Order: sequence, then C-alpha cells, then structure tokens
Amino acid sequence: MVIKVQMDQMSPAASRFRSIASQIISSLSPNFLLLDLGMAISFPTIALPVLLNAREGLSVNDVQASWFGSLSSLTQPFGAFISGPIVDFLGRRRANFVVNLPHIIAWILMYFSWDLPSLFMANALLGLGTGIMEAPINAYVGEISEPSIRGSLSTFTQLFLSLGTFAMYFLGAVVDWRSAAIISLAIPISSMALVLLVPETPVWLLSRGREKDALNSLCKLRGWTTPEHVREEFDQLVDYSKKLQNCVICYKLYNRDTQTCEHVTMNPIRRSMYKFRYVMLAKETLRPLIFVMVYFMFYVMSGLTPIKPNMVNICGAFGMAQDGKDIVLNVGIITICCSVLVIASIRYVGKRKMAITSLLGTAISCAALSVYAKYNLDDSVFSYDTSTFPKETSYVPLILFYMMAFFTGFNLPWVLVGEVFPFRSRASAQGIAAASNYVFTFLGAKSLIDLEVYGQLWGTFAVYAAFGFVGTIFLYFFLPETEGMSLEDIEVFFNGDKIQTFANDPVINTLKRLKRRNINQ
Repeated sequence: MVIKVQMDQMSPAASRFRSIASQIISSLSPNFLLLDLGMAISFPTIALPVLLNAREGLSVNDVQASWFGSLSSLTQPFGAFISGPIVDFLGRRRANFVVNLPHIIAWILMYFSWDLPSLFMANALLGLGTGIMEAPINAYVGEISEPSIRGSLSTFTQLFLSLGTFAMYFLGAVVDWRSAAIISLAIPISSMALVLLVPETPVWLLSRGREKDALNSLCKLRGWTTPEHVREEFDQLVDYSKKLQNCVICYKLYNRDTQTCEHVTMNPIRRSMYKFRYVMLAKETLRPLIFVMVYFMFYVMSGLTPIKPNMVNICGAFGMAQDGKDIVLNVGIITICCSVLVIASIRYVGKRKMAITSLLGTAISCAALSVYAKYNLDDSVFSYDTSTFPKETSYVPLILFYMMAFFTGFNLPWVLVGEVFPFRSRASAQGIAAASNYVFTFLGAKSLIDLEVYGQLWGTFAVYAAFGFVGTIFLYFFLPETEGMSLEDIEVFFNGDKIQTFANDPVINTLKRLKRRNINQ
C-alpha cells in the first residue's frame, strides 16, 4: 500500500539544519513542562526562609519547615505512577496538554493560601503535578528524536529545567513568594498553547494502526519534508511497530511471533497479569529500571538535592561570604551553564564519562565541605536556627559549594530515563523511575534535619560524600555508553546475556564512537 501525504510545501530532502530545527521546535512543549517543573521543585527554596519563624503572616517552625520542604517530593511518586498509563492511553501529545492542569490549580491555590493547611495542600499538589509530568516529557522527546541528536535533545530539556530553577530563584530575589506563585501560572498555560503546534510521535501513532498520520508526523519531525525522504526510517519504524503488536505472551513462552492467538480471548485480568510479567518484569525493562533507580539514589543523596529547600540557611550556617539569596541565584546560573556545556559536549564526550566524572566531582566537593565544617564550625551550628550561625564569613565553603553545584549539573539520570526503556513498557517504567527519584528526594530532604541533629553539618556532608563515592564505583561498572545508539539497539543491549561486559567493552565503545563520527560527517 502506498501512503500519500498532502503537504503544504513539497520540498526536497530537508537540510540537516531544518531537520534538527523541527525536532527542537517540537520539543518546546515538553520543555515548557520542564520549565514549570523546575520552578515548582525550587519554590520551597524561596518560600521557606520567609516562612520559617515569621513574625507576621503565615509562619512555620523547624519541624513544619522540614515537612514543607519535602512534602512535594512525597506526593510526586503518586503522580509519577499514574503518569505512564495516562501517556499510553491519551498519547504523548495530548498527555503533554492534560498534565498542566494540576499545576495551574496549585499555583492559584498557593497565591491565595490563607492558612498552613491550604499552603501545604498547594505544595502537595505541585508535587503531584510534577510527578504526572515525567512520562510525557521523557517519552515524547525520546520518540521524536534521531539517535544522533537524542542525547543533545534530551539534555536540551535539562536546560529548561535549569532555566526554571533559575527563574524561581530570580523571582525569590525580586518579589515575595505569593507573587512568584502567580507569575509562575503563565508557564503551564504557555505549555498548553505550544502543544497545539506539535505532532504526535510516529511510534505511538503506529502502535494505534494510524500509518498515514505516523508518516505525516515523521515528515514534519524531519524538517517538513516529503514521504520519499523519510521512507527508510519510516519502514524501520513500521517493522518495529509490527513486532510490538505481536502477542508478548506467545513470544516469551513459545518464541513465536503472532498477532492473533488464544490469548486474545483470555480473561482480561489474567492477560494483564501475564503482560505485566512478560513486559514489566522482562530483563530488557527490569535491568535498566533497576539501574536508573539506583543511579537516582546516588544522584539525589550526593549533596545538592537534599539541601535545596533549606539552601539559603545552609549557606548561612557555613558562614559563606555572600548573602544566601545571592548564592542560590548563582547556583541557578551555574546550573544553566552546565546544561549548555552538556548540550555542546555530550556527543563528543559521551554519557558514560560525563556521568562518572560528575558524580566523582560532587563526592569530592561534599567531602571537602565536611572537612571544612568539622574543623571550622562550632558543634552548636544548626541550619534551622539562624542565631547559631557563625559571625565570621569565608570564601572557602562558598567555592566548594559552587564546585558541588557545578558537578551536580553534569549528572545525567534524567537523560537516560528518556532512552533506556523499550516501547511496550516505556511510559510505565519512566513513571516508576521518576517516582523512585522523588521518593529518594523526599527521604533526603526530610532526613536533613535529623542528620544535622545527630551528626552536625560535617557529618551530614560526609554522608553525602559517601553516597557520591560509592555511586561513582557503581557507574563505572554498570553504566553503558548509549550515546549514538538507536532505541532499538539499546533495547537489544539490555536484553543481552553479558550486560556488564558489554557496558565496558572497549571494542564496542570504539565502534559506537566511529559510528557517531560518521553520522556527524
């Protein structure tokens, strides 16, 4: 069957610039989701210093402050768990539209919050909405991009997350927290408008039997070109889609490819249980899922993430030679710069080297901060009590803190989430991986006050350093180089029998570098 697609402008093969530009433009809607997400997760950082023991208006004590700073992370996993089914049912494009609704309600409620329950409810809703956003963002960007630029495009999304973080820190420096909340409302509304301009992913359309729409979508995503110029890639996607439509139970049990079998008439509940067993518990899903979850644990607990809600006061407790709000703003700028550097260098450096170096640098920075706190700060210093802060300031902890922020900006767990899972389980696995990140974030943020009580600041950062060093060893042995690999190749890799050997095989990595060089040329 020949599929004809009517296009407004019949063009020759699109230039490389046009092809990349079309993919960047299509990723703007999920990027705005990340902009909003960055603002949401950074909101406690600007609100907490004002609310902590405030003399007028809403006020929280130190225990309530620890809950306010971590509450959104507690509700985020619930949103992440339902994120996958929403994406599979609605499609990537429509899901990108719907998931903005919780944040619109949350920002309005935050602005009008009249007591602590309404304040905490708004923060919890921000967390729920943030969790729901995860699967649409990662699934959409991963499925519309070419293998040669997927790494850069995925890290481009991290740039918007950094921009959102910086934007909230900037708002915290110029307006009060209520005004920051209502200004933030513009971002999810803009994201919903941008969804109207982008196509659905070809892979999802093919999974629904909509070949004509899938081809039309691929033409738009490859530079608004004509069908003959994307035919080879489209045929590969069709073959991949046909494999996905085969009964997974027959394939796993009998190594048989078929779309019509006795399992079609099986009890729906029983069939779902079988599909869960042979899809979600399959090694091509379970292996990358376990790896990403462990990576998230080391990434979150290696320093910057657990202290974000209380960052201003942490800076004061260390006696850093700058105002806490200025430091927070500078951390946002550093994060943006790191995101730009990642975009520019990931195709040449590779994800593996970058991730290992990043976690090692974070660990060293935390260890140095721990040593500084041990020998220069009094044991009575407590970040939740400003009266205990040292009177003398120093540039040493400030430099070390900026180093920690710099290296943290090069960590890549979110980039891997967008590419390591097979299509059948991609949305659900991404939701579970994101949920694990938020669980670790909640545990890290909530345990900060306890770590300080029992181990002071030096012990707290010693714990973070330990997580960083152990995480570096973990990445060295288990992180494969996925830069330049297609999604299907990554799926085959995780389905293999010698995953550890392959992850560090210099011959395989050399072949991938040569393939990437040929693509660049």
